Amino acid sequence: MALPEAKPQNPDLTEPHTKMSELRRGMIAFMDKNRRALSALLVFVVLMLFFLIANPKVFLGRDIYKAVFADLPNWIILAVSLVFVIAAGEIDLSFVSTQLLATWIFAMVVAAGWNPFMGLVLAVAAGASVGFVNGVIVTRIGLPSLVSTLGMNFLLQGLVNGATGGKGISLASLKGAPISNILVGSLGILPAQVIWGLVFAIVAMVIFNYHQFGHHICCVGDNLESAREMGINVERVKTLAFVYVGLAAGFTGVVSDLIYGTFWPVTGDPGVLLLAILASVFVGGTPTWGGIGTVAGAVIGACTVRFIQTGIIEAGFTGFWTQFFYGLIIIIALVGHKLNQPRYR
Repeated sequence: MALPEAKPQNPDLTEPHTKMSELRRGMIAFMDKNRRALSALLVFVVLMLFFLIANPKVFLGRDIYKAVFADLPNWIILAVSLVFVIAAGEIDLSFVSTQLLATWIFAMVVAAGWNPFMGLVLAVAAGASVGFVNGVIVTRIGLPSLVSTLGMNFLLQGLVNGATGGKGISLASLKGAPISNILVGSLGILPAQVIWGLVFAIVAMVIFNYHQFGHHICCVGDNLESAREMGINVERVKTLAFVYVGLAAGFTGVVSDLIYGTFWPVTGDPGVLLLAILASVFVGGTPTWGGIGTVAGAVIGACTVRFIQTGIIEAGFTGFWTQFFYGLIIIIALVGHKLNQPRYR
């Protein structure tokens, strides 16, 4: 007795089901891999909704965003570079003074009548040199990075203030110059530095997530001895991470000079900027223990912390509430990351 022929499955019915399953699995995998960055994004969205409700007239306009975007790229570049050092199990507290050193070198080159592009090269090279020295002190001499970079921070700040006597240098001659147009000019409604910040963040994201150097950073930060047994040059990896921060500080120093049109050694409070950038990294989801980091989270964290500074004023609060909101957002973000931790650690 012949068996009935099996009816072929309808490919039109099975194929969409398979595609939906693959899409669902892909979405779940993406959310698990980027859980920290998505958590930081949620905090940022809630914060912006709060500001929008508090003062819709300001936050639906473009003026406040133009003001924030003027120096936000510098925050992003610094925060992104710090992800490498912190993920490697170290910390760098000297990047603010390294930035100050770079601004001074660039201003001196311009004041001497040299090509400002030469000043840019020298400023970035100076930043990288400071990073290299930090790396050597930590990896070769064996000093803790917390102590050594804090000492470097005071050393560089004292050097610049002592050498300049607190006097500034005008850079008004660079207004409309090619270097100014390239680095801080206008691209429609966006400042040019926004593009540089995004380029730096994208390159850093590719290096950290897909390049061998990024994998080595996480291996070193996760388990130092295991990294050595795998053949990773731990000293070189950590030193390059510090150099990367120095490069970022040097570049942002030049951008700061061009934004404000002058060099002034005592402008602002370096301690506030130091804590704000570190807060950006931690709010973004990079933990303090090393082995894990998120460049995308650092970008979101920088946006979050930077908007707090301007947003609370426009929302109707006084500047005295700034530190309160800093602390509130940092605690909320870190608690959120902690609750997510068992799922991806």
